[in-house]
Amino acid sequence: MGDYMLQPPFEGKRELHVERLACDLVVAGGGLAGVCCAIMKILKVSRLLAVISGCAVFTTSGICGEIHVATTGNDSNDGSESKPLRTIQAAAGKAQPGDTVTVHAGTYRERVDPPRGGESETKRITYQAAPGEKVVLTGAETVKGWENVSGDVWKKVVPGAFFGKFNPFAEKIEGEWCDATGRHAGTVYLNGEWLSEASKLEQVLSAAAAAAVARRPAASPGLWFAKVEPSATTIWAKFPGVDPNKEEVEINVRQTVFYPSKPGISYITVRGFELRQAATPWAGAMSEQIGLIGTHWSKGWVIENNHIHHSMCTGVTLGRYELAKAEFPPASAKGFVKSVELALRDGWSKEKIGGHIVRNNHIHHCGQTGIVGSLGCAFSKIIGNEIHDINMQRIWGGAEMAGIKFHGGIDVVVSGNHIYRCGEYGGLWLDWMAQGPLITDNLFHDNHGSDLFLEVNHGPFLVANNLFLSPVMQGFGWGGSQGGAYAHNLISGRIANFHGDGRGTQVMKPHSTELIALKANPVGDVRWYNNILANGEKFGAYDNATMPVTASGNVFAKGATPSKYDKEALLKPDFDTGAKLTRKDDGWYLELNTDVKWAAEQKRAFVATELLGKAIIPDQEFTNPDGSPLKIDTDYSGNPRNPQNPFPGPFETVKDGKQEIKVWPRRQLIMQGRTE
Repeated sequence: MGDYMLQPPFEGKRELHVERLACDLVVAGGGLAGVCCAIMKILKVSRLLAVISGCAVFTTSGICGEIHVATTGNDSNDGSESKPLRTIQAAAGKAQPGDTVTVHAGTYRERVDPPRGGESETKRITYQAAPGEKVVLTGAETVKGWENVSGDVWKKVVPGAFFGKFNPFAEKIEGEWCDATGRHAGTVYLNGEWLSEASKLEQVLSAAAAAAVARRPAASPGLWFAKVEPSATTIWAKFPGVDPNKEEVEINVRQTVFYPSKPGISYITVRGFELRQAATPWAGAMSEQIGLIGTHWSKGWVIENNHIHHSMCTGVTLGRYELAKAEFPPASAKGFVKSVELALRDGWSKEKIGGHIVRNNHIHHCGQTGIVGSLGCAFSKIIGNEIHDINMQRIWGGAEMAGIKFHGGIDVVVSGNHIYRCGEYGGLWLDWMAQGPLITDNLFHDNHGSDLFLEVNHGPFLVANNLFLSPVMQGFGWGGSQGGAYAHNLISGRIANFHGDGRGTQVMKPHSTELIALKANPVGDVRWYNNILANGEKFGAYDNATMPVTASGNVFAKGATPSKYDKEALLKPDFDTGAKLTRKDDGWYLELNTDVKWAAEQKRAFVATELLGKAIIPDQEFTNPDGSPLKIDTDYSGNPRNPQNPFPGPFETVKDGKQEIKVWPRRQLIMQGRTE
């Protein structure tokens, strides 16, 4: 999709230098002309104007302010580069719309609670790591003085005052659709990696019991158990073959690392940090969602180029605010419908909530989700992120677990992400009110459950140019969605047989949160164009559909068979695409076997708004989020498609036979012998 092409992951450091240069030149009296002359060759004019506007550089209103933070600073300083503050929170207290907080190298053990946000897209508050410097924000504290009990088992008594008002070892994980079996938000880290919580002290003390616990998938061989009393918390931990007093051992003490306690803190940018180790609570669909970093209930955040990892539940939350629980039923379809009505009463709208950008982040080792949002995710863009090892400890039960999990994903863009090794429900789960989303140019593989789960949505939604390489592409036949279009995907996994769902789910006005009606979820109203289906997939999932199904231009390889609706299928039962993903030092490569004759054997339609028509239940066209016409005019690699007869699958330009294509990171080496 040409409108959402990516920059290389973690690109943007040059722009940090340029933005500072722009501000510095104006401060020095260079004015707009001086800025333009100095940086015209570095930035495009459009970006230059955004920088100038974002810094609030006007002849009558002064300059953009920069507040510095360093581990050598003092919170009584003025925050200048020569007299930096010591904590980011102190800088947050000073920052005003248009200001930038620049944090210098070091580890900051604090929770940042910004008291205010910016005023608009062009007058926001920016928090950034100093260019080229490593800045770590962590919710953990180092713990020394472990006492050996016997063998690999050690004990530490932590005074209650160490935790302050929040003791994560006393906080049980619980919430809507959660079965955490009594586990807690706290954990113990050995050299940055978390140990597994034991359900009983005996499991830590007994070698046989510890070995049994360690056999859980992806579980650490280390274990811990905690006993919380008013005056102290005692932690027993098994450190196999390690003296914890000679290693870095940390424990969670903070619930979050960067999160406003108040809703309505909008237009904040957070970039360039390593954010890690928080005792985050369960992110339920009907409760406030607190992540390692999160937007609370606000508008217009930009979270970019960060390394986000080791959150007990969620890495990035895009928001649900806390409702008065007495106002709606407990976890149920009826309860969720009521919670949406209350959110509308409390201001859920495109003008006030959502519209966030989460891009080019590396998110991993989160117990529940990498990115989550209930309603607050609407109108957001999730672009260019690498998300992996989510819920792979498999310590929680219930729902709400995936690499990305959204309720109310109206007009969201999920594009160019790499999502793998995600447990329970898999890679991407769009649940209720996914109306207008674009799911394009993503790489999925090695996910449990499925790569994609679309539950009780009426559409329209577009799934295009994706690589679905896990054993199951689209699973969980219950709760199927209608109003979808699938185009130019490579699908190696199984597609579940769908059946209808009688739950009444919301239909909204196009590109809006305004509620029209509640409708049930029959099977059908889908369009499948120009996909490659491999590995024997039986494409009969829609044979019993009660709504229209359109299928054309699809290639069925290696025993894959079409549905009864696919009247123009290209059947290649003996052709093996050999789709295989391998990792090398410079990225991920897809081995793929194709036949260039597929282009001549069947003429295929160019996929665009006009071809796709309207999703039936919402009576809405397939468009871009801004309402402009949609067209699949580029492939996964950014190459232009042939508008007269596009090639099937995610790649427009292929070789005959076996080839190797670089698929991550994006927009670097695209194919052997070709660069972009």
